[in-house]
Amino acid sequence: MTPPTIRASDVADRPVLRSGTFALGGEQPVHRLGFGAMRITGPGIWGPPADPDECIRVLRRAVDLGVDLIDTADSYGPTVSEELIHRALHPYPEGLAIATKAGLVRTGPDAWHPVGRPEYLRQECELSLRRLGVDTIDLFQLHRVDPAVPAADQFGLLADLRAEGKVRFVGLSEVDVQTLQAARTVVPIATVQNRYNLADRSSEEILDRCEAEDIGFIPWFPLAAGDLARPGGPVDAVASETGATPSQVALAWLLRRSPVMLPIPGTSSVDHLQENCGAALVELDDTQMDRISAA
Repeated sequence: MTPPTIRASDVADRPVLRSGTFALGGEQPVHRLGFGAMRITGPGIWGPPADPDECIRVLRRAVDLGVDLIDTADSYGPTVSEELIHRALHPYPEGLAIATKAGLVRTGPDAWHPVGRPEYLRQECELSLRRLGVDTIDLFQLHRVDPAVPAADQFGLLADLRAEGKVRFVGLSEVDVQTLQAARTVVPIATVQNRYNLADRSSEEILDRCEAEDIGFIPWFPLAAGDLARPGGPVDAVASETGATPSQVALAWLLRRSPVMLPIPGTSSVDHLQENCGAALVELDDTQMDRISAA
């Protein structure tokens, strides 16, 4: 499936189209600036949001702006995020890829515990299929590798779900290069989702491996810039030079850092969403990239 030709009139209304595309699993093209649906839940990623109608507007506006990759998880709420996505967008527009995850259970606000037993992962896949209202999940990610369960059993279950047609592509979250390679001996891996941003580049090694292997890299917590965004700092300076906001500069840096980078900034505000999507229009030159990267 080839992405359509981008016209100037399209970009004015759909800035995300300028972020470029990446083919999930080498097959399904998506625009590289996506939307993370964790924040459309209550405090501590627990329960419903304070303003569900605004979250519905956020999801619909994201698609209007060109987003065609939405990332969620069964544990966001739990279940709340997937349910809101279904309510806002089903039946889904052609070309929209919804990525979800399983492998963490919730016992309260900000409480996350890995459970990788194959029967549990299968149950959560079935429930996500039901909540999202689809026959196949576009991208099903193991939220965490459970150290209490043999990793091969967890990867094997993902391979089974793929063979059964319940998931199209498989992803991993918070893994190192060795774990990625072990998983790839069992099931094809389309994406890796690790924490990565201007202030935390501890996943450089696996990002480089993903780029070498044409595996999508989804950086969670993409907007964090730490002291780099302080007044007078390098991000603030580049923001002034480009007319962008510091958040837009942080996202633009990620998009240029690697062609396999798929940032998924999340928000429960339409205004903030529109600011984030505008990052696709920010072009950093080599000098600006080097200044930020070296800081």
